[in-house]
Amino acid sequence: MKPILFSTDMVKALLDGRKTMTRRVIHPDISNWFDVCKVDGAIAWQEQETGDFFPPTCRARYQVGDILWVRETWQHSCRAPGVDICYRADGEAEICDAYYEDNHWCKWKPSIHMPREAARIFLRVTDVRVERIQQITYGDCCAEGVFNNEDLTNASYGREATEKFRKLWNSINAKRKGGIYAWDMNPWVWVCTFERCEKSEVTTSITRD
Repeated sequence: MKPILFSTDMVKALLDGRKTMTRRVIHPDISNWFDVCKVDGAIAWQEQETGDFFPPTCRARYQVGDILWVRETWQHSCRAPGVDICYRADGEAEICDAYYEDNHWCKWKPSIHMPREAARIFLRVTDVRVERIQQITYGDCCAEGVFNNEDLTNASYGREATEKFRKLWNSINAKRKGGIYAWDMNPWVWVCTFERCEKSEVTTSITRD
């Protein structure tokens, strides 16, 4: 199993069944390269200026068949007996930011610090491909979880979906590496499609392995 981080809003989208896809920047940056193709889960490309061809050297972190456990904002519970973990995506902010009995504040812990034992959402990767970020389709924008359930009922695909995803992308990536991963730079990305797994199914798989 491999960890994957999602923001609180995207965790809500996962829980609602609205998010079945994620895009992650390809490292190293290959914005100035062309003729990118996928070879056994890796990518190969040619240099623009020289035309030199390079063999596959950059492999997607997530491969088809991988089980991912979702890291999200969390904390040890301070509200009720028998509840070990609170998750910010559940809307517990008012309760779990309260003062606790043993004289310390209950604080949300960053998703990066979540141990696997605290995870509640598991995903199975069903497809991985390579594309430019601006190649995203209207349908894929929705699969990225940019609309809530009410919006999905009333939304017409088009500029609204693309604009929502553009803002989401830039909120995460626009300031990274001096801006080379911003939407307007149109970076290459891994596109990972996934489906939810039950925790019991994942546990059984680990036991068999």
